[in-house]
Amino acid sequence: MDIGQRAFDYHKSGYNCAQSVFAACCEYTGMDEKTALALSAGFGGGARSGELCGAVTGAIMAEGLVFPFNDGQDTEAKDKIASIAKQCVNIAREKYGYVRCADLKGNIDCSEIIAFMAKTAEDIMKKEKN
Repeated sequence: MDIGQRAFDYHKSGYNCAQSVFAACCEYTGMDEKTALALSAGFGGGARSGELCGAVTGAIMAEGLVFPFNDGQDTEAKDKIASIAKQCVNIAREKYGYVRCADLKGNIDCSEIIAFMAKTAEDIMKKEKN
């Protein structure tokens, strides 16, 4: 099963957008499913405030684990994840016109965005690993 379908299936099972994307990326992050679902639970619905789309947030969280910036002195890692996060947001904005949950929800089916962002995260992680 491809990553977009996995994310779609999580969402149809009752998980929110951020959980669905982040958990679908576990094969890349190495995080176990239960931890991924717990960690990302509060980010659905634009952190429950209608702000940055949770599917985008879930993708960026996964990318952050694959390309960690966890040493304050590592400016190369800091720049890399900043660039990746920006790329992820820009891809979503280019495709949908918005990245705010409140703007997206009225116009686009969340399941579509979830599948797309999981695939986008996978594509970015594969590309940036090389």
